[in-house]
Amino acid sequence: MAEAHQAVAFQFTITPEGIDLQLSHQALRQVYLSGLRSWKKRVTRLKNNVITGVYPASPSSWLFVVIAILATMYTRSDPSMGLIAKIQEHLPVGDSLSIQCRTVVSAVLFSTLLWFSLIFTMRLCLKQLLSYHGWMFEQHGKVSNTTKIWAAMVRIFSGRQPLLYSYQGSLPNLPVPAVKDTVKRYLESARPLMSDSEYERMTTLAKEFESSLGNRLQWYLKLKAMWASNYVSDWWEEYVYLRGRGPIMVNSNYYGMDFLYVTPTPIQAARAGNTLHACLLYRRKLNREEIKPSRVPVLNVPLCAAQCERIFNTTRIPGEETDSLIHWQDSEYVAVFHRGRYFRLWLYHAGRMLSPREIEQQIQRIMDNPSPPVPGEAKLGALTAGDRIPWAQARKEFFSSGVNKRSLDCIEKAAFFVTLDDDEQGMRGDDPAGNLDRYAKSLLHGKCYDRWFDKSFTVVVYKNGKNGLSAEHSWADAPIMAHVWEYVMTTDSFQLGYTEEGHCKGDVASSLPPPTRLTWDIPAENRGTFSLTYEASMTRLFREGRTETVRSCTSESCAFIRALEGGESKEACRHLFRTAAEKHQHLYRMAMTGGGIDRHLFCLYIVSKYLGEESPFLNKVLSETWRLSTSQTPLQQVELFDFVNHPEYTTCGGGFGPVADDGYGVSYIIIGENMINLHISCKHSCPQTDSHKFGADIKKALEDLLELMSPEKPDPSKAELNHSKKSKKDL
Repeated sequence: MAEAHQAVAFQFTITPEGIDLQLSHQALRQVYLSGLRSWKKRVTRLKNNVITGVYPASPSSWLFVVIAILATMYTRSDPSMGLIAKIQEHLPVGDSLSIQCRTVVSAVLFSTLLWFSLIFTMRLCLKQLLSYHGWMFEQHGKVSNTTKIWAAMVRIFSGRQPLLYSYQGSLPNLPVPAVKDTVKRYLESARPLMSDSEYERMTTLAKEFESSLGNRLQWYLKLKAMWASNYVSDWWEEYVYLRGRGPIMVNSNYYGMDFLYVTPTPIQAARAGNTLHACLLYRRKLNREEIKPSRVPVLNVPLCAAQCERIFNTTRIPGEETDSLIHWQDSEYVAVFHRGRYFRLWLYHAGRMLSPREIEQQIQRIMDNPSPPVPGEAKLGALTAGDRIPWAQARKEFFSSGVNKRSLDCIEKAAFFVTLDDDEQGMRGDDPAGNLDRYAKSLLHGKCYDRWFDKSFTVVVYKNGKNGLSAEHSWADAPIMAHVWEYVMTTDSFQLGYTEEGHCKGDVASSLPPPTRLTWDIPAENRGTFSLTYEASMTRLFREGRTETVRSCTSESCAFIRALEGGESKEACRHLFRTAAEKHQHLYRMAMTGGGIDRHLFCLYIVSKYLGEESPFLNKVLSETWRLSTSQTPLQQVELFDFVNHPEYTTCGGGFGPVADDGYGVSYIIIGENMINLHISCKHSCPQTDSHKFGADIKKALEDLLELMSPEKPDPSKAELNHSKKSKKDL
């Protein structure tokens, strides 16, 4: 228990002679250094808040404005048109200052007001500029003069060297579409899925809703949009995620994979050392706001970064009616699971971040620890995998006090969760496809008890050095975590690296205390309780935007499929394919620019429930089952990868579970110019679904498209005959 003694800063004993006070200078030094690091973070946060608060100007520009105003005054001109004199008259200083001093103070106050006015004007101009989305609807490869002028104006008003959150105050709010437009687009999307009689009935319901209840509900949404930054996001987080009472494992969480072909080291502890250190480097850049704001490529349009705030130090807390998300400002440790035991691993020592080699040593200490799990500990994590109400009740009854509360607090307040898995995973051996399936399943749900599904994310490191992550979905969408994981993977392999023996680089401090084993006292009665198509689109062009639905099954796409299956000519099929593709792109653009269907209908439905109003139209729309749920997680930090010179460092992307019991979940990522990775999931309980067969069907469909769109090869015999005829004619 040496580590326990080191944690005590002082001890005192009462004796007949008085109080005997014993100080631990080493412990006091650790307390001092930890406090110093905390204060440094506060100062950095304050500095960044000031810089972000005045963006697109800079704090130094205030001094420039003050000097300019004072210099102008000394030339006997009044740039304030009498305002400086008015301010001087109302200064509450009396005769304590000379006239010259009062004049200078008044000029500084006027300069400050002018400076703030200029900042407000620039932000307002930038906000109006970012509200323009015409560039998105232009033909690919062609940029209009309007867009060129707009892009130049955006660059002028965007300032220089923005921090991560610099654009937040300049992003436009998500607009509320007109009810008639949403209803029209919904009926258009529903047409290919319904018979004539069903469509006629739905049209009647839609018209009744549009002319009566819809306008009333719309009024409340517009009122909310005037008050809130985003009229969708808070309700989406609460009602779609936090109020769901079913398991979040498979139904809500998602996963990310390691490199497809490369495992940088076969040593589990070493891979964990570099991975955890890279996560800390990303968090440090995040805290300092040194991460560049995400932008739309080519035109560099900024995206909302609000979701980045809860990447680390965040946990979902179960409740009987609704869950809640708790975020802590800082955490200096991670919670680690290994062979049924839980550990606290400190990642900072003496006020500094542990090196990768030191983290490797600490991980190895955990793996070498021979102590068995206490009764009920090994499968404790299954509580976070199951239904939310039993977990909330068990948490309240068994984890609200004593040693269980302290250990649970340690997990929930950790920076993130780490699982050291005893299995070997990856695309390897004689059955690479089957092993890749098992790898994906392991990341999605593991053994159901060896992940802590409530944490914002869990890093999983396997016995053979492969790694991956599993993320909780309510706090942010997949592109946010994908950005983290891209940085972690590339930093691990290309910057930190390993020794020839496969260990992390760097030295180890001899004074590091070993990781702390968490303790539990779990009673016996807790132990054992343990085609409609949806495609996600982001709405981060708007402040606090998250996602919108693209209804991919359109009349145009159905017409193309019928023509292709019906054996129509290639030229006719190509024309229908281009029409369907253009329609799909238009729907995607509409979703990205606030003209989607489903989030608007969802919010109208929420308002109707608040008002106690029943709408047959909304009830029908919101009860539709998404049998095919798809999402693309694009590669964001392309500059970190080099697929031409290092194609072996290809990322697999990640995936998620199906939304419907009889449906599929399909996640895909386009890697470079020559690869598309797909992650297809379905439930074993449904005999009608088969992810392997569905994957083969997708491959066949892509091959059919390739054949359709490829230029026709001339028949050699016909070419020779034509050449012969031409030669005779020439003669």
